[in-house]
Amino acid sequence: MTYEQLPDEWKEWLDLTPLERFRRSEQLFAQYLTMGGSLDPDPDPTSPFYDPEAPSAGPAYGRPGMCVLRRGTV
Repeated sequence: MTYEQLPDEWKEWLDLTPLERFRRSEQLFAQYLTMGGSLDPDPDPTSPFYDPEAPSAGPAYGRPGMCVLRRGTV
C-alpha cells in the first residue's frame, strides 16, 4: 500500500513529528485509563506461568468512572 492509498487519518498521523505522535499517544492513553481501561495483561492459559487462582482486576465494567451508554438491543 502506498502513501496515497492510505486513509486520511493515517496520513495525518504519519505527517506528525515523532514528538507530536508521542504527545498524542499520551493523550490517548490517559483517555483510555479515564474510561476504565486497565494495565493488567490478559490472562494467557497457554503460558507456563499462568495461575488460574491468581487474583485479577476483573472486568472493566462496573468500575468507578464507567457508565452504561446503551441499554437494550442494538
